[in-house]
Amino acid sequence: MRFGATYTNSGPGADPEHAVALAGLAEETGFDTLWTVEHAVIPAGFGSSYPYSRDGRLPGGEDVPIPDPLIWLAFVAAATVRIRLATGILILPQRNPVLLAKEAATLDVLSGGRLILGVGVGWLREEFDALGVPWPERGARTEEYIAALRTLWTEPEPTFAGRFVSFAKAKSYPKPLQPDGIPVVVGGHSEAAARRAGRVGDGFFPASGDVDEVARLVGIARDTARDAGRDPDALEVTCGAPRDPEAVARLADLGVARMTISAVGDLESLRARFGRFRERVMDRVG
Repeated sequence: MRFGATYTNSGPGADPEHAVALAGLAEETGFDTLWTVEHAVIPAGFGSSYPYSRDGRLPGGEDVPIPDPLIWLAFVAAATVRIRLATGILILPQRNPVLLAKEAATLDVLSGGRLILGVGVGWLREEFDALGVPWPERGARTEEYIAALRTLWTEPEPTFAGRFVSFAKAKSYPKPLQPDGIPVVVGGHSEAAARRAGRVGDGFFPASGDVDEVARLVGIARDTARDAGRDPDALEVTCGAPRDPEAVARLADLGVARMTISAVGDLESLRARFGRFRERVMDRVG
């Protein structure tokens, strides 16, 4: 079992000194990954419902600072040695996949092959409108972009013809340092996200803290992988760590590979939280 710290670039994480100290503390504690979040803009008074809170509003409000995840990860990569650098998640249909392939490969090379690209389809329609990106078919766009990214990362003269992106002999260097390309983790709380992870993901990050719901979604993802002729056991599953030790054991029995906890807070409180988590969970389960 491995462990990660989430929401690392939001709120206090926007401060450069805090970011470096947080990354070092997470690495020192024994976490294997730093997970970042993304919003290019948060339109004031948005009507979309945030799916991970009871009131449908963003934790921290509309003015919470959220630095670009790839730039933030590049910054802390220079201050760390071992810990992996993950987007959890990057809103893929909002990105140009040709540019993203270059950005992600560059970060992977400069960090010594430590990048994990977690992607999702997004939930904030008003953000898509502000960026001029179509809201419909964002799931299909996401899956096509994943295929395009892998083509650009692995082929010497990448050629791709899709509904949303096309290119011919578009040489893209440097290639990622990881020989099979950058792992793509599909995040989300829905059955559609689980099926997408099974079809095209290297991993699945079900955004739920409920063990029964995680089990249900992971089952869907693995069944879909099997139906697609893929190895369901090769799908690396990451999820939030429950407070109940028995629930932690259940997740381990499900084959969950990684559990995460929030890294939002001042450094003193994070040091205490990380220490308790290591004592109560990491040292017992890991």
